[in-house]
Order: sequence, then structure tokens, then C-alpha cells
Amino acid sequence: MQIRISWPAGNITATLDASTPTTQALAKALPLASTARTWGEEVYFDTGVSVSRATDARQVVEPGTVAFWTDGDALALPYGPTPISQGEECRLASPCNVLGSVDGDAGLLATVRAGDPIRVELIED
Repeated sequence: MQIRISWPAGNITATLDASTPTTQALAKALPLASTARTWGEEVYFDTGVSVSRATDARQVVEPGTVAFWTDGDALALPYGPTPISQGEECRLASPCNVLGSVDGDAGLLATVRAGDPIRVELIED
């Protein structure tokens, strides 16, 4: 399953694992509009979707991971270190459900500013 995430300065696509309950719940909420927040080199935003933390949730992920932060009902898109990272790792605020990854250069997320409007939509096949 592919989604497009857009903000005033650009957009990215991401490929998600359609088999996870979190991805299925998110897909039902699309398209959605939210407001970007940033935390170090991570963009996150509220989705209005509430799901349980998966048993395989992870706190340290690769740059460009599409994660769902169950504590904040938010998508988390890390592209580099956060304030609690050790070294160059992407360490999320708490364990998150991993949904997939950004297609291409996750560094484009650096152009997102806190307060930017964010839109997430399903890319139809």
C-alpha cells in the first residue's frame, strides 16, 4: 500500500505493510489533514487514529521508517537523530508500530516546519 504525504515545501511517498492492523486502521482514516510537529530530525503529526502498541513495536529505527506512535495517535517520520538519540540513530520517544518506509530520500522531510499543514492520502493503484 502506498501513501503520499504532502506539505507546503514538498511531498514524499511511502510504502506501508498493508497486513498490519495499524496500517488498516490508518487507511480507513485517509485522506487526512493534520499539523506538523518536529522533534529533532523527526516529523510527527496527529492522525485521529487510536490503536494498541504492537508486540513488535520498536524505539530505534532506520531513517525513513514510517512509524505509528501509539502514545500520541500520531505518525512519526524520523529522518535523523532525535533529542534522545545515542549518536546518529533514529530513537523515537517510545516504542512505535513500524508500518513501512519512505520511498526515496527521507531527508526531504527536513523541509517540513512545525505548524505546516500536512496531508496524507492513499495512492490508488
